[in-house]
Amino acid sequence: MAGPLSLIGDTDKSPITYKPGEKMVFKIQLLEDESKPVEGRKLKWERRGDDQKTESGEAVSSAANPLTIETSIDVPGFVHIVVTLCDDNGQPVKDAGNKEITFSGGAGVELDKLEGFPEPKDFDDFWAKQKARLSAVPLKSSMTEVPSKDAKFLVFDVKVDCAGGMPVSGYFSKPKEAPAKSLPAKVCFMAHGVYSPEPVLLAGTMVFIINAHGIENGKDPEYYKKISGTLKGYHGYGHADEDMDPETCYFKGMSLRVMRALEFIKSQPEWDGKTLIADGGSQGGFQALAAAGLDGDVTKCVASRPWCCDLGGINLGRLRGWRPDFTEALGYFDPVNHAKRIKGETMISSGLGDYVCPPSGLTAVYNNIKAPKQIDYVQGMTHAGYPHPNPKRFTISSK
Repeated sequence: MAGPLSLIGDTDKSPITYKPGEKMVFKIQLLEDESKPVEGRKLKWERRGDDQKTESGEAVSSAANPLTIETSIDVPGFVHIVVTLCDDNGQPVKDAGNKEITFSGGAGVELDKLEGFPEPKDFDDFWAKQKARLSAVPLKSSMTEVPSKDAKFLVFDVKVDCAGGMPVSGYFSKPKEAPAKSLPAKVCFMAHGVYSPEPVLLAGTMVFIINAHGIENGKDPEYYKKISGTLKGYHGYGHADEDMDPETCYFKGMSLRVMRALEFIKSQPEWDGKTLIADGGSQGGFQALAAAGLDGDVTKCVASRPWCCDLGGINLGRLRGWRPDFTEALGYFDPVNHAKRIKGETMISSGLGDYVCPPSGLTAVYNNIKAPKQIDYVQGMTHAGYPHPNPKRFTISSK
């Protein structure tokens, strides 16, 4: 019985070290069981790039030699290579999980020259106004203890009053009987969608994980399905006309809840007053970067494939991901602008095949951070995850 098929790709050198105009050589192999080259299957490929150039072609897989694609790019940015396994009729072949069998990867040029779209001139004034609105709402919370999966931890369903119309809502956990001022604090932010968080139990740390919308936690699926229907817009929730004004943008309320969540965990008597971590992936990474930019107490930010980075990049010719259409108002929420205000150490991960959250935008965010920082690029990684158990990583770091 034949094993699962996969497409594994690599470049002739580190994909983040090419120079403008230098030939990039991609080699992609169709494998069975991630180890046995497969002969005679139809492959289709496409090359796009931040230079707005597109190429495509077809090939037949060879056991002796991988498919070789040569390209280049003359401007700072990335090329995106997608290779798809097709049947004899040219239709994509799907795996047992009904997903197309593809390689999605890339390479970049002069990454240090990628800059974000200019930020709003009154960016800091806007956020000073929002912080004043937040401070006008007393930091009042309700904490209802809920069962913990580990007897060494206390877990609470928490609501915190907040400006913007909705409370902060999430699960707060801490080790039992922790002395005052003994624990580092971590706030976790969730990816796109309408659903409940799960409590995070972390040894020696208190953790507050919040849902993005200020809604109830731990409800049945119908509850979240109903709310999702009311929020549904062109990027999952919110509507295009609301994004014309930062005061009506859906992300404003989300950002107010981000700041209040940090205030809540800092108010806990067990916080050591030193370590404050913001963590999240995708939309959670978007929120984590905002948290670090808006609250100077954040000592570490971990943002995995953060969403909505450099929304104005399409105006500079870059490939767009899955995200809201650009408006000037969205610049107040773009992580590329919050990045300039980050004081804590920041870790970013980027998939070279992720065009939900393109690597050009994440690189522009990285370039704007003045604090200690690191960005990891993973070859073949898409927004859905890793191509295989041991993908190749390439790192840029200020440390």
